[in-house]
Amino acid sequence: MCPVLVLLGCSGRVHRGAVLFTVPTLTYVGYQVYRSASMVHALDKAEEVLEQADYLYGSGETERLYQLLLQHRNSEDAEFLWRLARASRDLALLENISAQQKKSLTYEALEFAKRALEKNEACFAAHKWYAVCLSDVGEYEGTKVKIGNSYIIRQHLERAVELNPKDATSIHILGYWCFAFAELPWYQHKVAAMIFASPPTATYEEALAFFLQAEHVDPNFYSKNLLMLGKTYLMLKDHGNAATWLCKARDYPAHNAEDKQVHEEAVALLKKLKV
Repeated sequence: MCPVLVLLGCSGRVHRGAVLFTVPTLTYVGYQVYRSASMVHALDKAEEVLEQADYLYGSGETERLYQLLLQHRNSEDAEFLWRLARASRDLALLENISAQQKKSLTYEALEFAKRALEKNEACFAAHKWYAVCLSDVGEYEGTKVKIGNSYIIRQHLERAVELNPKDATSIHILGYWCFAFAELPWYQHKVAAMIFASPPTATYEEALAFFLQAEHVDPNFYSKNLLMLGKTYLMLKDHGNAATWLCKARDYPAHNAEDKQVHEEAVALLKKLKV
């Protein structure tokens, strides 16, 4: 007996048409199952790479992290791209990197951060690292461009905090932004006045509020935040609180080169305070 007739019954013509209709449907269902399984596998693989990347970042394995993430430089996923921006920037800060490599990596980091934002505007980390990388590029573009980008930088930092109020680093950087403009030299104020009708301004009180907020969100999360609290209190002539935070910065365990620099600066400032 004809296999088609076994499947469809005794009549031939109408059911043969049904076979031609049914086979593509079954093929489509099979494709959907296969596609779903492939997507799950791809997602699992992506999560695995991101977990490995976060482990390397936490371990301070900057060069290995960069090489791992660089394999995903064409990714459409903002989670890969902002991590690549951060890794490029961290690599640029290593002591063994040449001046030309540092410049190249700095611009590369900005490009990755920009792409991360394009892929997912609601990603707080993309906003944070775009702000940081845009600030870094200002070192090569000159004072006028650096000041010109300042409003954009603040807007992205504020958006990062809006998307994730528990991210102490974004809050800290906002404090640093305020501190930088509070101590802006007079000649840079003149440049700012030439660029903006209302040039960016900030106070040490604003900076202090952000540094304290960051510490409240995540206590003792970053040696630099402890140092900046001490320095801000110094600018406000509150030597008692300045000494308290500078001692905390001095005693913070040094995990990397930045922590060591913080320690040295805190020690020097405490000597001036005779503590």
